[in-house]
Amino acid sequence: MRGERKKTYDSEGHKALRKELINSLTEKGITSSEVLEAIERVPRHFFVPIRTSPEDAYADHALQIGEGQTISQPYTVAYQTQLLDIKEGNKILEIGTGSGYQAAVLYQWPIELYTIELNQTLYQRTKELFDQLNYSIHIFLGDGSLGLPTYAPFDRILVTAGAPSIPEDLLHQLSPGGKLVIPVGQPKTQKMYRITCNVFQQFDTEIFDLFSFVPLLGKYGWK
Repeated sequence: MRGERKKTYDSEGHKALRKELINSLTEKGITSSEVLEAIERVPRHFFVPIRTSPEDAYADHALQIGEGQTISQPYTVAYQTQLLDIKEGNKILEIGTGSGYQAAVLYQWPIELYTIELNQTLYQRTKELFDQLNYSIHIFLGDGSLGLPTYAPFDRILVTAGAPSIPEDLLHQLSPGGKLVIPVGQPKTQKMYRITCNVFQQFDTEIFDLFSFVPLLGKYGWK
């Protein structure tokens, strides 16, 4: 895929498939109208491999994007985004840019968005796509498990890869009232955590459903 220019034509057929996807996400328990509207606005076919059929692009499953990575299942994207509870003006950090699809969904809110990717090929490919789409997203190449301390604090941090434990560095980059959403567990199966930094600078933890993410890499990821 590297060097290929993505097709960014959004047809009525694509939009119809997105409506079907939204119906499926609603049936699976996604209740936030803001999240559903954001996903309906984002053309997922822009972010999948160029030869993917429209039907596969909007099916509710993950797809390989190369470099041993995937574009997450739309339900997973919706679930994590709903847990973030985004507010207008939030400063948000995404760990694991990958295809850029999750970032594109977050970008539908009026926020300041930062995202970091460890893999150089994915970073370059997605940076070019963001430029092509005129997305004003701050994208960085580096170890996402360390966060972006230079740009902290963040109101929301979203991790899109499975971690063996919660990286301390990320907790300390949350603003008061900030939330970290991260899958934590074994390399192939994780539980979704939401950690909120309360007004006393302590951390309240909630644990949700099981998911399966690619492993988080880096200093605080899987070796």
